[in-house]
Amino acid sequence: MTHLNPFLLEISIIFPFITGLIMFVAGGAKNFCVKCLSFLGFAVPCLIALWLFYQYQMAEKIDYSYAFYSDLNTGLQQFGISLKLGLNGISLPLYLLSGIVGLAAGIYAINSVAERLHLYLGLLLIMYAGLMGTFASIDIFFFYFFHELALIPTFIMIGIWGGRGRRGIAMELTIYLTLGAMLSLAGLIAIYASSDVYSFDLITIKNYLAQSPLSYIFQKNIFGLLLFGFGILVSLFPFHSWAPKGYTASPTSVAMLHAGVLKKFGLYGLIQIAVPLLPLGLSHWSYLLAILALCNIVLIGFVTMAQRDLKQMVAYSSVMHMGYAFLGIASASVLGLGGAILLMFAHGLSVALLFVLGTMVYHRTESYDMKSLGGLSQKAPVLCGFFVAAVFASIGLPGFANFWAEIAIFLSLWQFSPWMLYPAVAGVVISAIYGLRAISSIFFGQPSAQFKDRFDNGSIQDISIKERIPVIILLIALLIAGFWPRWITLPLNQTLMNNEAEVVLTAQVTSNELYQN
Repeated sequence: MTHLNPFLLEISIIFPFITGLIMFVAGGAKNFCVKCLSFLGFAVPCLIALWLFYQYQMAEKIDYSYAFYSDLNTGLQQFGISLKLGLNGISLPLYLLSGIVGLAAGIYAINSVAERLHLYLGLLLIMYAGLMGTFASIDIFFFYFFHELALIPTFIMIGIWGGRGRRGIAMELTIYLTLGAMLSLAGLIAIYASSDVYSFDLITIKNYLAQSPLSYIFQKNIFGLLLFGFGILVSLFPFHSWAPKGYTASPTSVAMLHAGVLKKFGLYGLIQIAVPLLPLGLSHWSYLLAILALCNIVLIGFVTMAQRDLKQMVAYSSVMHMGYAFLGIASASVLGLGGAILLMFAHGLSVALLFVLGTMVYHRTESYDMKSLGGLSQKAPVLCGFFVAAVFASIGLPGFANFWAEIAIFLSLWQFSPWMLYPAVAGVVISAIYGLRAISSIFFGQPSAQFKDRFDNGSIQDISIKERIPVIILLIALLIAGFWPRWITLPLNQTLMNNEAEVVLTAQVTSNELYQN
């Protein structure tokens, strides 16, 4: 079966896309058939991601540790555009993340009571196909194209199925994310135009620029363009205000996929494209990037502490924790980049878990107001246990993947700028404060007077078996990566050490000269 592995990458993109298109015309079909077909659309890419992850170490590699390479003729070769797919140690964890979170979000959506369920599932499957394609693309054009393919259903689903103020929020998201996407596209086109190979193939561009690196001025300007373009898409301070509003208004499955996976597009683009191609640009911007990342951690952390709405708290915490990933990039070290990738994987699982559990709390209490709740652990002990585990994972306690990622980032930050370590570690304390307070407010203590009638009449039940399935999928992945992180870090370290070490070292040395002299 190993000779079919490259085709599996193509299937993981095409299958959910076609399934999503079928959903659009399945309005007259029986609900059971719609759910079964959509389940296949979500399950097949996840199974492929798990299989390719298992096969990666044994697979034949080409340049820059890419495995499962395939090249599809698109008819655009004269423009240097070709659908080239493959996975290396950097893209592999995020491709797997897309599969796992996509399956969990899909199962939750299938069991939801959304109106026009076939359209809802169809758009979610299109979004899922875009995510799988984003992290499987070697061609920069299709890397960008698949991101836009995943982004369009996000706007539509928020506008139709979102919460209060959804249309205005969907418009604000469109403006912010379109601006970020346009800046990113300008930077990517500038790299294409300056490489003199007239190809969007990342491998070809890397090989060329390794022999003929771009000038310092060019790298500085283009890295800045990519930094702020991708930064807007990842909610880098101060371009973060769209994210909490968007996640609060989003349907749960959309929030899981966007906050858990799609938002990693910008970070991944910086690590996979900008850092190796523009190392001198990284050296110029690294200190400012680290300062902005600390603002994400500390300032947004304090804003998160002030939230009393559970869903807004989770949304702001997602923005806060992106600061740690940016710190890993700013450190300009293999350890920091590896920690950033591992954190992206761990954060994607934990924030998706918090969003789905927060919605389950709402379905039982009809409120996100943490001050009005209390004592829910007596009525829903399983939900309480899952929520506590999700909060502990988000804080970064040992036993979860987030812990190892943050340790790596802290170590790299100490080498980069020791004073920055102190506010970064303070962020862990901030996370513990708002996380533990949420647990205390919702699940322990006496229920408030507003909530007591509903609490006493027996209408609150623990989560059902169907509700537990997506939660268990996410939690198992977090625990496996927490107790055995080597299954992610081994291929990641091999790729970074073999292919990125030289350019990262160049950036690190140049950065030290710039800011110490």
